[in-house]
Amino acid sequence: MGHGNPITVKIMPGTSLARQVRQALGRFPAANEGNIAVLFGFALLPILAFMGAAIDYTRANSARSSMQAALDSTSLMLAKDLSDGRITVEQINSKAISYFNALYTNKDAKAVTINATYTANSGQGSTIKVNGSGNVTTEFMKVAGFPKLNFNTSSTSAWGNVRMRVAIALDVTGSMNQDGKMNALKPAAKSLIDQLSALAKNPGDVYVSIIPFAKDVNVGASNYNASWINWSDWDDDNKTCSGWGWGQNCTPKDHNTWNGCVTDRDQSYDTLNTAPTGGPSTRFYAEQYNACPAQLMPLSYDFAALKNKIDSLTPNGGTNQPIGIAWGWQSLTQSAPLNAPAEDANYTYKKVLIVMSDGLNTQNRWPSYGNGQTQFNGQIDARQRILCDNIKAAGIVIYTMHVNTDNDPTSAVLQYCASGNDKFSTVTSANQIMAAFNSIGSSLSKLRVAK
Repeated sequence: MGHGNPITVKIMPGTSLARQVRQALGRFPAANEGNIAVLFGFALLPILAFMGAAIDYTRANSARSSMQAALDSTSLMLAKDLSDGRITVEQINSKAISYFNALYTNKDAKAVTINATYTANSGQGSTIKVNGSGNVTTEFMKVAGFPKLNFNTSSTSAWGNVRMRVAIALDVTGSMNQDGKMNALKPAAKSLIDQLSALAKNPGDVYVSIIPFAKDVNVGASNYNASWINWSDWDDDNKTCSGWGWGQNCTPKDHNTWNGCVTDRDQSYDTLNTAPTGGPSTRFYAEQYNACPAQLMPLSYDFAALKNKIDSLTPNGGTNQPIGIAWGWQSLTQSAPLNAPAEDANYTYKKVLIVMSDGLNTQNRWPSYGNGQTQFNGQIDARQRILCDNIKAAGIVIYTMHVNTDNDPTSAVLQYCASGNDKFSTVTSANQIMAAFNSIGSSLSKLRVAK
């Protein structure tokens, strides 16, 4: 067997891959001194062809993916501009080109064109569809008769057919009275209400609920006759007794003396939004909590009243994030106890839960889980993780915010509960709270005008 010179493909600095491959192929006829060289040569041709095709397709796919991202942003911005009255229908196409050119920076794409088509609202909302196309000049496939690879894609934004329901669960525990946090929270939360109200073109387009929470949530003392209240613990803790020993006689106080606070349901109903129409475990336990927060406000589009509710908040009590999260979910649920308004089949509904807390969980209904100062063995967080999993599985988007002015560890459970890293924020001073809420508002405006 002869020993000819082997063919090698050596990548030389400053030389294009395509040129180096062509040079290697050019050397192939000289390598004729043995069967190994011949066989290797025959094997090399299809390998190089496949490699070259893969490189060309990768470049074309990258150009298309970049175009898709630019078109998505363009269509969202156009829809928002038109719905807010900043542009006219006649300006849509020119504005689309302007937005797209600023966003699309792929260097391989050639002959790029885009156009935007507007469809007026005919009962199912308005849409803007932005189409784009282009091509990539091939390095390898042109040898096989394919000098370019064409690609095209599109993005559609709709508005007027999307309605939003937003639950805002706000930590009002005693620590919120420190470092100016409560004073900063109120204008920030009211600014968010203003941002949400601006998204509503008609009554009912956007509903908002406010859920203040500490260890408990206040559902309103006027509900003392409601069938969904479980009085067993309250009756034991709030009674008047006379006599001693076996002769002692105890009478529970009238339920109309209840302050409106409820604590966690029995497990596993504490992590579900099951209607309280079954046995006692499905009902909500009344508790005469001495740090009962302000009464929650169910879904409403009375934005002035919502802001007044925020102004009424006062800080007191320990931290039980799951109770606020659970009642935020209840406010978005079309069953007792809060009975969210019926949904119109002609609209798409997007549901959001925003959770703001300044601390780590310290107590809930079960004393073995925490004492108000310390959580034991992460048991409250464990319940919260299950609860958040169930909420996200129901299609609700969760935003979480950790207001951390005490240099505590970053809340891992709030991070876990958020529907993505971009939906969790941590702020380290009160003066950052406004920016954090405004960022959520901006994100929700994109959700309202969505693909």
